[in-house]
Amino acid sequence: MSVNSARPPALDKIVKRFQRIQDPRRRYEQLLWYAKRLEGFPEDAKTPENKVKGCVSQVYILANADEEGNVCFQGDSDAQITKGLVALLIEGLKGIPPHDIVQLEPDFIKETQLDVSLTPSRANGFYNIFKTMQQKAMALANE
Repeated sequence: MSVNSARPPALDKIVKRFQRIQDPRRRYEQLLWYAKRLEGFPEDAKTPENKVKGCVSQVYILANADEEGNVCFQGDSDAQITKGLVALLIEGLKGIPPHDIVQLEPDFIKETQLDVSLTPSRANGFYNIFKTMQQKAMALANE
């Protein structure tokens, strides 16, 4: 599902937005913009079962299904760049069926060129956040 036409439209729009940015510093600014737009995360949901494993930062992800059965995520991080990555994923994956999220490959991060700007631990964190979101989508699909 890594072909552009199979990518969720919101995620495709985000990838194209980052592709237009040539300066790595501006890419970070764009990530920080996403972080600022992230909705608040309930403090009582900052539990071990919602924590993303394998991240240096504290990252939490919640997933719920809307009326149509599509996935809606919430997330938070104590690090702004990581929070921006969480927000980017939440924005790009919102309102699509769990099966589509599970089928998606994380290779789109290369197209944003963020992978070359991220430290190895942040890049690894991105993949762990993405995999956690896929696992939560799968759990919703199986309910």
